Amino acid sequence: MTQQQLLALVTFAFVTSITPGPNNLMLMASGANFGVRRTVPHMLGVALGFMLMAALVGARLAQVFVAAPQLYAVLKVASVAYLLVLAWKIATAPPPGDAARAGRPMTFLTAAAFQWVNPKAWAMALTAVSVYAPSQAIGGILAVAAVFGAVNLPSVGAWAVLGQGMRRVLTSPARLRAFNVGMAVLLVASLVPVLVH
Repeated sequence: MTQQQLLALVTFAFVTSITPGPNNLMLMASGANFGVRRTVPHMLGVALGFMLMAALVGARLAQVFVAAPQLYAVLKVASVAYLLVLAWKIATAPPPGDAARAGRPMTFLTAAAFQWVNPKAWAMALTAVSVYAPSQAIGGILAVAAVFGAVNLPSVGAWAVLGQGMRRVLTSPARLRAFNVGMAVLLVASLVPVLVH
């Protein structure tokens, strides 16, 4: 990979990792509801789960979807259903005082597994591997995964920090409820490109 290709990959990884999507919206809501420290396993699950996904997609998993496109349709339906359930959980999350008793942030394994039903993650992985590791040589695939690992964690962490910063504004149960409902609506809205495509 040339220096220009690496710079292009880093730019692609940053733009796709920092822009709003299901992961970032859920991390912002988790930061607001639980704080950054309790959200760290969620952040690590997103970053490392996506690295694994990119590596496996590069290792010919993409060819499975080319050979059996109906599997992609099944994945899309499962993804939409799961995101709707998550949106409902965010919208109905208890206030922080109650959250310590009634709720908990997403775990590392749950966040890592979520990448496999996250439509944005699939689009990112398929695009990154096909554009930046077109020969699908193991070195190029691992480079793509490593770049995403290095860029993704600080990007998703920024969303959790932003969410925690929102706690100063979300001082009443009514404001927190409005924030959580807004995050849930944005999460559902992030499905529009998937449903239209």
